[in-house]
Amino acid sequence: MRKKKLTPVILIICMLTMIFTACTSTPKVKLPAQKEVTDKTLKSVFDGHGMKIGTCISGNVINNKKMADLVAEQYNSLTMENAMKPDYILNQEKSIASGELTVEFNSEARSVLAWAKEHNFAMRGHTLIWYSQTPDWIFRDGFDKNGVYVSREEMLTRMEALISGVFEELKTLGYLDLFYAYDVINEAVMEDGSIRENNWTKIIGDDYLWYAFYYADKYAPETVDLYYNDYNEQYKAESLVELAETLKDNDGRYLIDGIGLQAHLFTADDLPNYLNAVDILAETGLKLELTEVDIGLGKYESPLSPTDENLKEQGRYCYELIKGLFERKDAGSINMDAVTFWGFSDGISWRREYSPQLYDSDLDPKYALYGALQIREHAGYDK
Repeated sequence: MRKKKLTPVILIICMLTMIFTACTSTPKVKLPAQKEVTDKTLKSVFDGHGMKIGTCISGNVINNKKMADLVAEQYNSLTMENAMKPDYILNQEKSIASGELTVEFNSEARSVLAWAKEHNFAMRGHTLIWYSQTPDWIFRDGFDKNGVYVSREEMLTRMEALISGVFEELKTLGYLDLFYAYDVINEAVMEDGSIRENNWTKIIGDDYLWYAFYYADKYAPETVDLYYNDYNEQYKAESLVELAETLKDNDGRYLIDGIGLQAHLFTADDLPNYLNAVDILAETGLKLELTEVDIGLGKYESPLSPTDENLKEQGRYCYELIKGLFERKDAGSINMDAVTFWGFSDGISWRREYSPQLYDSDLDPKYALYGALQIREHAGYDK
C-alpha cells in the first residue's frame, strides 16, 4: 500500500501533539545502579533469612544475554512461566498412538532446564493439575477433541499418568534433582470457599483434589515438596486451611507439604490484612511460599501511571511486605523457604500495564527493588 503524504495542516497537528505529549509526560527518575548502592544481591539478602528468591522464566529470557545475566546474578530459584503447564507438556499424537496419556517436554522446557542446571538454580514446578491451560482432548475418548467425555475411572487413570509421567520425564532427562517444590493443584478454590467447576470436577468430582495429591505423593521424591497454589489468598485463607485439612491419607498424614500464595498484589491493597492471611495459613504448620509476587500500581482494573510518587509508594509497599515476611520467618512463626516474583522487569510482566516488578522495562532498578533488598533509604521513603 502506498503511503499518503501529510498535508501541512496535519503536519502541524502532529507536531503540536508530540510537543504536548513531551511536555506533559513524566520524565523517568533514574535511580542509582544496584552496585552503587549495595554489594548485596537479592539472593544474598533472602539467603540471610533462610529463603530462596525466585523469578519466572521463559526461553526468551535465557536467549537475551542482558536478561539472563541479571537473572543469574540476582536469583537462585526459577519457575517456568508457561512451558511446564499441561498445554505444553502433553503429546496428543503419541497419546493417541499408545492409548495412554503421554508426557513429553517441548524444546523450550528442555532448554530452560538445561540453562537452570548449568547455572545451579533450584526449580519450582508449575503446574500439574489446573482448570486452565489444559487441553480439552485429555478428557475425551480416544484423546480426540470431538470424542465424548471419559468415565471417572478412566480420568483418574489419566490423571495418574500425567503426574507420574512428569516425574518420570524429569528423571529421564536428568533434571529431577533440581526441583524442591511442585504446584500439584492450581487455583481450585473460589472466593466463597466452593470448589471451582471444571472438567476435573465434572468427570471425577471434587475429590479430584485428593487424588491429585495422592498420586503426586506416590510418584514425587521426598526432596520435592507438594504445593496447593492459589490467588486472592487474603480473601479465602480460612477456606484454604479447610482444604488442606482434607488432603490427608487414611493415617491422617498430610499428602500436601505447602500452600503457595500467589501474591498478585496492588499498592491499594491492605497490607496488614494480607500479612494476617499469611499468619492464618501458617497455623496449619505447612510450608508457605509466595509463588507469583507482583505489586501493581493502583488497584485491579485501575492501574496508575508510573510517576515517581506512585513508584515510591510501590517501593514502600514492597519493603513492608518483605520486612513482614522476614520478621515472621526469623521469629519462627511461619515456615517459609522461598519467595518468587512473577517476572523481574515491567517489560515482560503479564501485568505490564501496572508496572508491577522490581526492574523497569530498561532493566534499571526501581524503588521496589530496594524495597525487596530492605534498603529503606532507597525504597521510596522520605529521607
